[in-house]
Amino acid sequence: MAKKSVHVSQTPATQFLQAQGLAYTEHPYDYVEHGGTAESARQLGVDEHAVVKTLVMQDQDARPLVILMHGDRQVSTKNLARQIGAKKVEPCKPEVAQRHSGYLVGGTSPFGFRKVVPVYVEASVLACERIYLNGGRRGYLVGIDPAVLTVALGAVAVQAAEPGRA
Repeated sequence: MAKKSVHVSQTPATQFLQAQGLAYTEHPYDYVEHGGTAESARQLGVDEHAVVKTLVMQDQDARPLVILMHGDRQVSTKNLARQIGAKKVEPCKPEVAQRHSGYLVGGTSPFGFRKVVPVYVEASVLACERIYLNGGRRGYLVGIDPAVLTVALGAVAVQAAEPGRA
């Protein structure tokens, strides 16, 4: 029996993608608290390296920014700060991230953000054939061509992954 396609109701992220005329695929999964990208990759049968997390951070002046990182890698905030010309970068508290993005933590998409913020992407993400990002709701990823990140979001490539962690 063929697996029935599941359509998730629109989110600010999918509205953004549609308004830009960008193609994406929908990938709902059963959200697991603290399951992270390992859980979504397992359920969807995709490589965790292609599942990209959207992290809301801030610089020393509390100015928000987004870094898009492979699911199986961590961000070196020192490397990121150095590359973007900041004194320091740190993750936002969940309630602050939610205020900037308009999304619940665990459902943050880089598309359809409440505020316009600079977006950075780990350079190697752009080399992936296809990536899976949060679609604006817990338990919902969208599959896209990584070129969309630079074209639609103006994402700037950086090398901010922690060295040595695969």
